[in-house]
Amino acid sequence: MSKQIIQTPDAPTAIGTYSQAVRVNDTVYLSGQIGLAPESMQMVDGIELQIHRVFQNLRAVSVAAGGSLNDIVKLNVYLIDLSYFPMVNEIMSNYFHKPYPARAAMGVAALPRNALVEMDGIMHVQD
Repeated sequence: MSKQIIQTPDAPTAIGTYSQAVRVNDTVYLSGQIGLAPESMQMVDGIELQIHRVFQNLRAVSVAAGGSLNDIVKLNVYLIDLSYFPMVNEIMSNYFHKPYPARAAMGVAALPRNALVEMDGIMHVQD
């Protein structure tokens, strides 16, 4: 088993005891990303900008792991208000292409740093 910790300055640094991602052989486990801008570590304003920022952060970590967003096979979406879900779908189509990953969406009571959305995922990459 080959285990590699993934870290990139193009995504927010971990704000806790976790890695941005961990690659084990051909599988990459992406930690949850919220709408933090990596340069400032400040939350972007509003749900639309946060959704875009989350996808940009996930893309940066995916690239650092040797893949792309299209290598994500499972995506989990956490929203403090499920009425934002149609907006997630609309924005997601700008970042992903068919075939889309498997996905789950969950309504949650709260997220770190008062985020409105968080996403994590699993990637399959080949050297």
